[in-house]
Amino acid sequence: MHKSFFLTTLFVICFVCAHAAYILLPMDEKQSDHLKAYGITYYVLEQNVEAFWLLNYRGGSFAFLHTPSFEKECLTRGVSYDVIPDAKFAAIRNEILNPEVNQEVVKLEVAPKIAVYTPDFNARGQKIQPWDDAVTLVLTYAEIPYETVYDREVLDDRLAEYDWLHLHHEDFTGQYGKFYRAYSSHTWYRENQRRMEELATSLGFNKVSQLKLAVVRKIRDYVGGGGFMFAMCSATDTYDIALSAEGHDICADMFDGDPADPHAHEHLDFSRTFAFKDFSLVRNPMEYEYSSIDNRKRRVKPEQDYFTLFEFSAKWDPIPSMLTQNHTTTVKGFMGQTTAFMKSQVKPNVLVLGENNVADEARYIHGVHGEGFWSFYGGHDPEDYYHRVNDPETDLSLHPNSPGYRLILNNILFPAARKKKRKT
Repeated sequence: MHKSFFLTTLFVICFVCAHAAYILLPMDEKQSDHLKAYGITYYVLEQNVEAFWLLNYRGGSFAFLHTPSFEKECLTRGVSYDVIPDAKFAAIRNEILNPEVNQEVVKLEVAPKIAVYTPDFNARGQKIQPWDDAVTLVLTYAEIPYETVYDREVLDDRLAEYDWLHLHHEDFTGQYGKFYRAYSSHTWYRENQRRMEELATSLGFNKVSQLKLAVVRKIRDYVGGGGFMFAMCSATDTYDIALSAEGHDICADMFDGDPADPHAHEHLDFSRTFAFKDFSLVRNPMEYEYSSIDNRKRRVKPEQDYFTLFEFSAKWDPIPSMLTQNHTTTVKGFMGQTTAFMKSQVKPNVLVLGENNVADEARYIHGVHGEGFWSFYGGHDPEDYYHRVNDPETDLSLHPNSPGYRLILNNILFPAARKKKRKT
């Protein structure tokens, strides 16, 4: 009887294995909701089930073992999928492994722990700053969990708890976004400045600019130790400006109570920066711009504003290939306080992932620092061309197939391909 039971069990196991199936999430034009497909893949990883990223295969498709619960999630979230037998998935993998084909299979093993850098008075529902954040919008829409951190947590060395850190519309120079001319009489501006000065004082700093410098140095150490940083809009250039200007006051008196050092620009140290070189500061405190990094002279009509993603070798350059996966190589441009980077001021060791060649600007760049990686993405909101102060947040249910938002989500899944499981 025991022998019969054993043989029956073995037969069932063999039958199941022989008929194992996978769920394939196509990421080409057949996908009904590209953004939520990333959320499904993240959900699978959260269940301690590995997933596969099929680089350059049907727009960078995802695959994972079929279970009824995973299929139900796809149906519930409105994500297009195919259930394919194990043999077909094996055939797809063999096709991808062909050295003549620019495709690759990347295994995703663990859901990255995500931190979004945002003021705690925004995170607690006491929103002061009158703009939203494209990354938190798309994470929420895709149903990918994240936690928030700000200066106190960064200085307390909490970043080591996370695999991925996002920075968005932040001014690391201590000039409050250079909004003084347009908004200094507005309640939100005055309240934001008051709270930031209180925070700096509580953390032992005389000025907000000193606090922000300490923060960017901590983030630099986090990346150097193996973390991944993704920045958009003004968090990109102000991060490097703060590093380069260390030890010199670049803030006018309305920002920190005393005049800026008139010779600070002569002492910028570009060896400290991640991405940019040879830039000059915009010293006029009334001008809504920080430096020459941003392409201020661009003359591109909105209807003609597109940038092109480069194609990389999936087998030899899997990292840039992951970061540029999309169902199109041409992405709509969009504005921000920092919209695009002058290519002449991007360091030669920095990899340009997307550019507007006509405007001579880089829109999406990537680099290495120590054991970690960073990506800078110009612009504020990929589906709201101008996105002015006090504009309503973007409804991503109207843009489920956004190529611009896909680039953000590529960065979120990228650490899953290189991080080992976190010890608990």
